[in-house]
Amino acid sequence: MVRRRGRRGEAAGPGGDAPLTLPGSGPWFAESIDGTLIAVFSSGRGRPLVVVHGAAADHTTFRTVGPLFATRFGVHAIDRRGRGASGDRASYSIEREFNDVAAVIAQLAAESGRAVDVIGHSFGGRVALGAALRADSIGRLVVYEGAPPADEPYQAPGLRQRLDRILADDGPAALFETFLAEVIGMTPADIAAYRANPVWADRVAAAPTILRELDAESSPAAGLDALGAVKTPVLQILGGDSRPAFRRATQALDERLANGHVVVIAGAKHAAHHTHAARFVSEVEAFLRP
Repeated sequence: MVRRRGRRGEAAGPGGDAPLTLPGSGPWFAESIDGTLIAVFSSGRGRPLVVVHGAAADHTTFRTVGPLFATRFGVHAIDRRGRGASGDRASYSIEREFNDVAAVIAQLAAESGRAVDVIGHSFGGRVALGAALRADSIGRLVVYEGAPPADEPYQAPGLRQRLDRILADDGPAALFETFLAEVIGMTPADIAAYRANPVWADRVAAAPTILRELDAESSPAAGLDALGAVKTPVLQILGGDSRPAFRRATQALDERLANGHVVVIAGAKHAAHHTHAARFVSEVEAFLRP
């Protein structure tokens, strides 16, 4: 079941003729298996393209590349459960997130009559891979540094417990900055620039959800062998200057995929969809070209 609402009470959804814009447009909602409503913000016209954000983010993380994709695709940016306009449940598992994205894909495929392509960034890439195992109507999948860790976890031993203490003692901003530095590999200058961005307050507000995502790394359903069973074509994008752990994970997943491809964006780190937007869009569009 899907519930929709638009601006000023007008209907909005994937099948509408009028293009929507990502900033300020009202979401429509896909209902996941457990009843959670997942907010989807639609923009543009054309083949459906779902975009799935990473940790401590929401659909606005695609504010740079979303309008570029919307010139050729119908872009559908979700708020993952527990973020933005989406609902949540007290009990969490990454499998529920797989179902969330699969529900969005199913609704878009039913209304458009077409297969649905998906882009997932970071943890959102992992969620997209899991959804690909549950969604019959998925087309092609782009995963930007979302592979499960290969030879060692992305976080150092004890970080999960330390983040708990940091959240209790110093608050979500300190938790977020520690995560960005120690897991993502951002420098103090990177973090300072991020802190000056208008989205910072929203990212800090969502930072406690990082803890449950770190816990989800231990789920067999989110591991390399499980997600490596995806049969749909997968393009993995890797930043040339990203942490070596991301490179090892990307390679390990590619070795397991039946139809995998890897592209490296030189000079990029974990946010090429902001820092190297034109190259990011070019690589994705080349991969998705019929």
